[in-house]
Amino acid sequence: MRLHISATALLVAASALVTSRPALANGPSFDCRKAQLPAEKAICADPQMSAIDALVTKAYAGFEPAFGGDKRRIARKLVADRNACKTDAACIVSAQNNALQTYGNAPQWVQDYNIALIGKKALDLGARAPKPTDQPLAVSIGKCGFTHITALTTRLGDDPLETASPEAGSAARFTNGGTAVSYGRDPGLASSKVGDPVVMCLIAIPRDCPKDDLRGRVYYAMDLAAKGTWALPDSQLLCGGACEP
Repeated sequence: MRLHISATALLVAASALVTSRPALANGPSFDCRKAQLPAEKAICADPQMSAIDALVTKAYAGFEPAFGGDKRRIARKLVADRNACKTDAACIVSAQNNALQTYGNAPQWVQDYNIALIGKKALDLGARAPKPTDQPLAVSIGKCGFTHITALTTRLGDDPLETASPEAGSAARFTNGGTAVSYGRDPGLASSKVGDPVVMCLIAIPRDCPKDDLRGRVYYAMDLAAKGTWALPDSQLLCGGACEP
């Protein structure tokens, strides 16, 4: 997932997606009359999230783990990610989009809805903290934290991003220990500067992976000074890929 969209555009997109919902006939994969968990009730109350839940169940039916993992165990982890969100819509949609990507069938409208909601959440957090202090790197889907940029370089090496060619890619490091990597020149990173305050939100955790290989977590981030945004993985390769140089 690699996306750049301005903070202003996020507000417009979020409003359009929430108020102009397509006609979605499919409900969630479970009986809403028996819903007990906060996340289940939130899904039942929202037509978009209900439709996404139905898509997740349909995608799971054709899913085959890439690395010989247990299909049901992977699904349980993904459901646990969703349920941990409770009533946080941005978190729930991030978890459900992550499940769809894991199962290999994530429609573009779901990804767009995910970015619109998590972007609005990041924007709201930034508005409530004009002088944010650093927080730990988020380790749960849908969670966000403040940090600052410590380095902006090419994908490989330490050449400054500002003067690098587009082919050199982009990379960033943050005070919370997080990283962001792009094979291209990411517009959001390119508009930022070292020292800028940033909101980082975890939106994807690889679940179909070899044991103990969690490379490729995706963080949505918003530069609170430059207002640029990006959604990039924390490594050059996803889990199961070759060892990075």
